[in-house]
Amino acid sequence: MNFSLGAEVDYLTADGEQIHIRPLVDSDLEALEWEGEFKHFHNLYAQHYASSLQGATLIWVAETREKKIVGQVFILLNSKQSDVADGKSRAYLFSFRIRPQWRNLGIGGYLLNFVENELASKGFIWLRLNVAKDNPHARRMYEKHGYKVIGSDPGDWSYQDDKGVIQHVKEPAWKMIKRLR
Repeated sequence: MNFSLGAEVDYLTADGEQIHIRPLVDSDLEALEWEGEFKHFHNLYAQHYASSLQGATLIWVAETREKKIVGQVFILLNSKQSDVADGKSRAYLFSFRIRPQWRNLGIGGYLLNFVENELASKGFIWLRLNVAKDNPHARRMYEKHGYKVIGSDPGDWSYQDDKGVIQHVKEPAWKMIKRLR
């Protein structure tokens, strides 16, 4: 099932900062690296962007009036593991981040609600995610938005970094889910 990623929306923070939520474009890829902090994910971001062009992944960014990307969210629509994402009723949220200096302004909650509404409008019923066990703040945010813990995940995965080296990650996580409609 392929989906177009055309939806955009604006959000006004309590302090009057306008945040524009829009689909990721090719010229944004370097900005996702946050001045080098996430450079090691360069190849991974490029792969997911290519997947988004095929309609298999959805990616949105949140940017300021000055065009600085302050947040991002990726949605996997179909996975080899159907309990994660099945392309019809269940999608998987990942790589959801807001820059630290932009947190606690409502941007993350607004972006999450936006994504949930977009998926529900496309017929998805469930949204799954994993949240690192060492990130209780994020877990509380998801719980506040209606997500429930459904289990534990060892968090073993790997990727090719920006230098072409395979990196193995162990990030124990809570599996969470929310019914969208």
